Amino acid sequence: MTLEDFLAARPMLFALAYRMLGSASEAEDVLQEAWLRASTATDVRNAEAWLTTVVTRLCLDLLGSARVRREEYVGPWLPEPIVTDGPEQAAELADSVSLAFLVLLEELSPAERAAFLLREVFRFDYAEVATMLDRSEASCRQLVSRAHKHVDDRRTRFTADRARAQELSLTFLFACQTGDLTTVTSMLAADAVLISDGGGKVSAARRPINGPDHIGRFLIGVLQKAPTATYTVATVNGEPGVVSHLDGVVINAVAVEVVDDLITGIRIVSNPDKLVGISAPST
Repeated sequence: MTLEDFLAARPMLFALAYRMLGSASEAEDVLQEAWLRASTATDVRNAEAWLTTVVTRLCLDLLGSARVRREEYVGPWLPEPIVTDGPEQAAELADSVSLAFLVLLEELSPAERAAFLLREVFRFDYAEVATMLDRSEASCRQLVSRAHKHVDDRRTRFTADRARAQELSLTFLFACQTGDLTTVTSMLAADAVLISDGGGKVSAARRPINGPDHIGRFLIGVLQKAPTATYTVATVNGEPGVVSHLDGVVINAVAVEVVDDLITGIRIVSNPDKLVGISAPST
C-alpha cells in the first residue's frame, strides 16, 4: 500500500479512532501503528476498507486497558478535547463528536461502540461492518440495535443555529466573569449540568454540579479566585466554547451545550495531560 493511499484515508481514520477512544493522542498512536502495517501490506484491493479494519481492531484492543484506567480516574472523566475550525465542520461534527456524546459511548461495550460508529456515523454497510469486526451481519445488526436503544434515549440534540449558540455562550461567560448571578441562572436550563475534569492534577469539582443556582455560584466563585486568564472563542468538539490560557499555556477547554436558547450542559477539561494538543494563540 502506498503512502498516498494512507494519507487519502487518514482524516476518516483519525475521526473513527478518536470517537472509539476519546483521545486524540491515542488516536494518533493507532494511526501510526496502522501505517506501519500498511507500509508492508501487499495485494490490498480496497485500501480504505483494509485500513478501517486495522484501525478498528487496534482501537478494540486498546479499549480494555482504557476502561481500567478510567475506573481509577480521579473525579469525572471527559474525553481529550479537540478544537475544530469553521461553522460547517462544527455543525457536521457536533452530534457525533461532542464531549457528552463521547462519554455516552463509554457506556457501550467495545463491540457495540465499534459497530454503531462504523454503521451510523461512517455509513459502512452491514456486510462491510461484519468483515471489519469479524462477525456475522446478524450479530452486527444486534450490536447496532442495542447501541441505538441506549444512545437514542440520552443523546442531546443541539441547536441548529450555531452562531446563536456561540453568542449565548459568550454572554454567559461575561456574566460569570462579572458575578451577575441573576443573568447566569436565567441562561441555564432547569436540568443543566456542569462536569469538570481535572484528573486529580488541578483543582476541579469531583462530582457533576446540577441546577442553575449551584452551577452559577460555582462558576462565579471559581472565576473570582482564579488568576486572570485570556479567553479565546473556539469550537470545542463541534460545540460552542472557549479555550483559556495563561502565560501562553492552555489551562482549560470549555464546551457548552445549547438547546432552545438555554444552556443545558457545560463541560470543562482542565487536566493538563489532555490539553497538550491545543495551542494557545500567538500574541
